[in-house]
Amino acid sequence: MRLFIAIELPDDVKGLLALLRVDITGARWVPVSQLHLTLSFLGDVDDASVKLLTSGLKQIRAPGFDLVFAGVGCFPNLRNPRVLWVGIRPEPFLSDLAAQVRSVVFACNIATEDRPFSPHITLARIRQPIRQPISPFIDLYQKLELPAFPVREFILFTSRLTPQGAIHTPLGSFPLICKIIQ
Repeated sequence: MRLFIAIELPDDVKGLLALLRVDITGARWVPVSQLHLTLSFLGDVDDASVKLLTSGLKQIRAPGFDLVFAGVGCFPNLRNPRVLWVGIRPEPFLSDLAAQVRSVVFACNIATEDRPFSPHITLARIRQPIRQPISPFIDLYQKLELPAFPVREFILFTSRLTPQGAIHTPLGSFPLICKIIQ
């Protein structure tokens, strides 16, 4: 199974992010229903490892938190954009959750990406060569302000590739610890 671990976005947030779409030649916008914040992409994982992984993810103890968007950008750079994204304001609880997820994945002997965690939501992928600059998109949304949203769980997803695109299906949901306010 092809797997990833992510934070699902509320439908209203997905709707707001859909409003950022502009006409960029060669851009393939992520379907609104599939917008998410990836904590760890795992790729193909065998059934035995999935069971071990699920058991490990259940052991994660992390508090719930709020996420706030922080502008837009692209990977790897403006001259050779391949991914358009919306950023997330630094959040220590998010970084800690991603580190705990990575530890569980590592303990399960599942290979994962080696690059540092860079919280973002992929909006579009761009096929090369791009025929127009994306700086107008960046300039337009650089100071993007959207309402914060609460994160109270993370999810293990399967991703099945089809000719029409990927189909993401939740395999398991893992709650975060909610603070009790007195």
